Amino acid sequence: MFPDCRDIVRLALVEDIGTGDVTTQFTVAPETAGAARMITKQAGVIAGLPVVTEVYRQVDSEVQVTPLVSEGDRVEAGTVLCHIEGRAQSLLTGERVALNFVQRLSGIATKTAQMVSLVIGTKARVVDTRKTTPGLRNLEKYAVRTGGGHNHRFGLYDAILIKDNHIQACGSITEAVHSAFAQAPHTMTVTVECDTLEQVNEAVQAGADIVLLDNMTLEQLSQAVSIIDGQAAAEASGGVNADTITEIAQTGVDVISVGALTHSATALDISLDFLS
Repeated sequence: MFPDCRDIVRLALVEDIGTGDVTTQFTVAPETAGAARMITKQAGVIAGLPVVTEVYRQVDSEVQVTPLVSEGDRVEAGTVLCHIEGRAQSLLTGERVALNFVQRLSGIATKTAQMVSLVIGTKARVVDTRKTTPGLRNLEKYAVRTGGGHNHRFGLYDAILIKDNHIQACGSITEAVHSAFAQAPHTMTVTVECDTLEQVNEAVQAGADIVLLDNMTLEQLSQAVSIIDGQAAAEASGGVNADTITEIAQTGVDVISVGALTHSATALDISLDFLS
């Protein structure tokens, strides 16, 4: 399901337009009609066309956006993504905000699809993290799903992830896990981040649902999977990129979390061209 983006779009338009698009107002007559096409200059996976529609709905409800591809489609360079028709002023005023969203989200979807393709044949599931652009998390996590990936927790409120600083503040992994289970609802999972194999063993013995294996070598990952032995889900994190993800998946981990899906994705090169 596509997330509600009305408030995000509203803020983006306020940021960009401010008191008015002076260039367009001073150069294009209000009665001028316009038609444009959005075209990708790179191959990739498309995400975010519903945001384009919402941008133009807020700029001018009479603008018509007609998508020509579907969300999640893998397209080649030169593919026309949608046609846009309406007042020329409106098309110009909404152009940059519409492009910013679809370029960003398509870049994330494309990067995710690449990572997912590199773990085919293993049981590993590629998931995102909370390393998202502030205010855009729901949209960026949507783009990950569109690219074939899966979502980790959405925020601090929907799952327990005990990290090194929590352990330091609490006293031990065992204490932290037992305290979490004593207070959390039965539907909430408990993950423990582990840097060493000793911590992995303690997390398993404490009853963690998921053991997050942080920045471990391939040998350590394999050993950790053996220690866990199906008693919890094994999640690899840290140092994950296109060059390493296949070997990480082959160690037998269940999940690979990749912050780069959102914090380092390169925007897909997409343009909006007016038709004569």
